[in-house]
Amino acid sequence: MKKSPRYVVMEMLMRVYDGGYSNLVLDSVLSSADFDGRDKAFAARLFYGVTERMLTLDHIISLYSKKPLRSLDKSVLAVLRMGIYQLLYMDSVPDSAAVNESVDIIKKCGKSSASGFVNAVLRGFIRDNKSFPLPKDPIKRLSVEYSFGEALAARLVKQYGREKAEEFMKASLEPHKLYLSVNNTKITADALIEKFGEIGIKAYKTEYDENCLCTEAFGSVEKNELFERGYYHVQDLSSRLCCKALSPKAGEKILDICAAPGGKSFTIAELTNDSCEITSCDLHKKRAELVRKGAERLGLQSIKALQNDAKVYNSDFPQFDRILCDVPCSGTGVVRSKPEIKYISLENAAGLPEIQYQILETAARYLKIGGTLVYSTCTILKEENDEVIDRFLSSHSDFEGVPFLEELGSPFGGYKTVIFPNDMGCEGFFISCVRRIK
Repeated sequence: MKKSPRYVVMEMLMRVYDGGYSNLVLDSVLSSADFDGRDKAFAARLFYGVTERMLTLDHIISLYSKKPLRSLDKSVLAVLRMGIYQLLYMDSVPDSAAVNESVDIIKKCGKSSASGFVNAVLRGFIRDNKSFPLPKDPIKRLSVEYSFGEALAARLVKQYGREKAEEFMKASLEPHKLYLSVNNTKITADALIEKFGEIGIKAYKTEYDENCLCTEAFGSVEKNELFERGYYHVQDLSSRLCCKALSPKAGEKILDICAAPGGKSFTIAELTNDSCEITSCDLHKKRAELVRKGAERLGLQSIKALQNDAKVYNSDFPQFDRILCDVPCSGTGVVRSKPEIKYISLENAAGLPEIQYQILETAARYLKIGGTLVYSTCTILKEENDEVIDRFLSSHSDFEGVPFLEELGSPFGGYKTVIFPNDMGCEGFFISCVRRIK
């Protein structure tokens, strides 16, 4: 049978429930789907919407289901979430279409016995004017309203206060922007913007960096001739600012100790006009190969990609002028582009700070006296950020924190900062800069 956009969304949601990453699932499925642009846009919005609003949708479903949600078949739950999302958040979809299409999908996936249940839940929500009560408990309310796991919501409130935490959670539901780093060794930003216009892609410079462009093209930016020619790579503004905080210079030896897939190594090379020596490492050989291939596409000669365990001291490494230590993390800063992260188990992430500290300590051993090291993550949790870098500084009198990017104003100016999405319109990120002084 020819699958409808809604049916394909149900299948994509099932893959995410089985552990798939939402962005990878969406890209792989829609790139091969026989849909026109309108159907692809509809499917993308419904898929991401259901994923980012999952706990809100589950709260509503639980008000109409006599069965606990955990006892429902996964496909039935996925279809109910899709139906409620369309009713509540997609004004262009008639209520009747949201209900009828949901019932039809259940039948087509072999769950006809559940069609009456799906119909009853959705029509019950419509009869109540699509309104629903929120929990009275403050944390539960935040969890339901912004669809964040309760434990994560509580952690954010504890660390940043209710107002700041709620701002972040609210921002997670706003459309995320796509940023591109211009490969200035091949083309200028103005010339690239003009070439984008010729193929129907609108892009513009950000106010923080003229070689960082913003676009809403998304799926098309890595599937055109300009990308193949190596004129740019996809990279969020916050990641680019992390590289600028490192302040690399031509002729320097630079280590990117956790480099894959390579975006920050590429930017460091571009910032030095491809005139430094960059050692880009990853634990896995295949991921190191991704860095090598990316550098080859961009025509960057200064990058040497290799396999290396960041936690283990490598006596073959020289001393470096600058080191980027962008460590593995829980990823809570990037929930706008990867909404499933909002539901992570904090227990599963509890071991990360120790791993991060081990990597930081090992990396620091490679730094020259007078050299600069940037520690960064794409999470906003303090145990992975402030606590790691401050523990390091308290244990290493031969290092000191140094301010960075003061010219950009808030939130910069100290030796560490958290970038929130509402600060600069980019992903959440943590950056700290330290110098070896003896």
